[in-house]
Amino acid sequence: MALLSVSNLSCSRGGVTILSGVSFEVAAGQAVLLQGPNGSGKTTLLRTISGLQPPVEGTVSASSDSIAYAAHADGIKATLTVAENLEFWASLFGTRGIDQALESFELTELKSRFAGRLSAGQKRRLGLARLLVTDRPIWALDEPTVSLDRSAVALFAGVIASHLKNGGAALVATHIDLGFNSDSIDLSKYRAQSHAPTGFDEAFT
Repeated sequence: MALLSVSNLSCSRGGVTILSGVSFEVAAGQAVLLQGPNGSGKTTLLRTISGLQPPVEGTVSASSDSIAYAAHADGIKATLTVAENLEFWASLFGTRGIDQALESFELTELKSRFAGRLSAGQKRRLGLARLLVTDRPIWALDEPTVSLDRSAVALFAGVIASHLKNGGAALVATHIDLGFNSDSIDLSKYRAQSHAPTGFDEAFT
């Protein structure tokens, strides 16, 4: 049974339709990689699927509050410690406990450090650790490995693999091989033929 079903979806950026007729399903335990050159619509598709902007047409079917979206921004508070950042997100999503998130992203020894004093890679790991306190089965990930070194990429790939093993799913826009079994979707074939304005400007989302 699919955790996520996308049917005949059209998406816009800046009021212009850039993707049309996108259809696919993602099942429990499945990872799907979104592929295509820069500007092909990967971020726009993820934002639309995650409910951050409305589709031009088509449907996205998933259980209520089942999608956790991680974009380029780490979404952390510099004046809070690592632990306080995760505790904030855990309380926001109504979950309990941050120990697994700290351990999975090797942040335990940094839990008392202010987020503003972390390196770029450490900040990225903290941002991604938020996924583990959302308790949401579907992860929509937009270039999640930005600022991560090779060892951190392997660490993150292991976290995704564990998520899939436990019945979760992942939809990932990435240019690198994360080393786990996945399906892929080339967005080039869904490029809209017409670029007429839709009347919607995503700058106001």
